Amino acid sequence: MRINHNIAALNTYRQLTINNASGSKAIEKLSSGLRINRAGDDAAGLAISEKMRGQIRGLEMASKNAQDGVSLIQTAEGALNETHSILQRMRELAVQAANDTNDDTDRQQLQEEVNALIDEIDRIANATEFNNMTLLNGDLAIKLTGSFTNVSYLEPIEIEDLGTFTDGATVSVTQATTITEGAFDSIKFTVQVGTETANITFSKDDLTNGKITGEVKIGEAKFVLTVKDATGLLALTSAPSGEGTDNFTIDDNSLIFHIGANQGQNLKMAINDLTAKALKVDSIDITTQANADAAIATIQAAIDEVSLQRSKLGAAQNRLEHTIANLGTAAENLTAAESRIRDVDMAKEIMEFTKTAILTQAAQAMLAQANLQPQGVLQLLQ
Repeated sequence: MRINHNIAALNTYRQLTINNASGSKAIEKLSSGLRINRAGDDAAGLAISEKMRGQIRGLEMASKNAQDGVSLIQTAEGALNETHSILQRMRELAVQAANDTNDDTDRQQLQEEVNALIDEIDRIANATEFNNMTLLNGDLAIKLTGSFTNVSYLEPIEIEDLGTFTDGATVSVTQATTITEGAFDSIKFTVQVGTETANITFSKDDLTNGKITGEVKIGEAKFVLTVKDATGLLALTSAPSGEGTDNFTIDDNSLIFHIGANQGQNLKMAINDLTAKALKVDSIDITTQANADAAIATIQAAIDEVSLQRSKLGAAQNRLEHTIANLGTAAENLTAAESRIRDVDMAKEIMEFTKTAILTQAAQAMLAQANLQPQGVLQLLQ
């Protein structure tokens, strides 16, 4: 018999220490509800779980972003509803003024109401805000910065649906046809954005009211070019010779709604300038029969422009609402997957805890017995 080393007690103590550690971990898991409380519990599982948590929280915030986007769109679209109503009233007044049963005094009174309505269109455009952002005054539109210098008979370019072109891209408009006095039949222009080009040809036979307007598309973008008769070019009283090129820069002020958990997952939306000047109704004159008759078409064009913008806003809102539903589904499914990795199975852990508690109690009892065994040596000394 040996007394310097109680191997049975040492072995029992080691098992008791292991059981105590297992019991502590079981208690920690049961109290936190988590299977992984530290990297040592499951290093790979922790890394995967944290990645999923980042995605889940990103998806939830993206859903909030999309909801804010819907609120912004509803604000803008609600204001345009009033703009529509105003334009419809202006059209009604123009139709009334075009009737010669009205005298000059009547038309002047009608003009006073038209002027007030024009002012209200501008007030709505400049006062409609969301989180201190003015929505309808052109601050959120796609614009071309620059002016024609070499080609003096072109009016400023209008642009719609920017498409894939990036902010700051250069738009070049090149007159590709040499014009000589008395020999004008057509003028060809080349519009270039980046490496993409498109051509448009203006024929003098298309001249209407001193202007020719045409559209050219590059990708999803539509550029509207207008040749004007300011220099008498189209009337052939004089005609410059040579070619000209002018460059413009795309200034994309579109709103960006970040509707995903990761980089680049966003939706761009521009809101055109919807002031009276942009709608070309700022100088509506219905004080004569001829002017009132012409104003009907001008106001109708403005109504169509507002309808187009409202359609775009409605389409964007519908897209965001579908996005919100999809984000909710994705977040729910990803949360379930993360739960399977990170959360503890309470029933299984309680079973493990019960087993560990019994083993701990047994180890304590056996340690007491192992400590009693060396005392048998005292019997030999009697």
